[in-house]
Amino acid sequence: MYVGALTLDILLGDVRSLKQKRSVVRPLIAELQRRYPSIAVAETGHLDLHRRAEVGVAVVSASAGNCNEVMDACERMVAFRPEIELLSARHRLYNDED
Repeated sequence: MYVGALTLDILLGDVRSLKQKRSVVRPLIAELQRRYPSIAVAETGHLDLHRRAEVGVAVVSASAGNCNEVMDACERMVAFRPEIELLSARHRLYNDED
């Protein structure tokens, strides 16, 4: 069994309040969950900053390759959204021996 963890650091566009931030981040999380129903995704950091967000994605799979494919696909989906800028993406892969 493999567990993949993806951390995405995101810079939001013209956002001036936490309410506007939620209106950008929530649809992003919903789209990730809709497109990849087997993942867990949540806003995990920068909760009090207006223009920054950290989104965490978790994947569980029988193969390391599948975990990496899903994490790469999630990263690409976020990177190609025009209203946000992906600052960094950190991939981690754990197996049952770790």
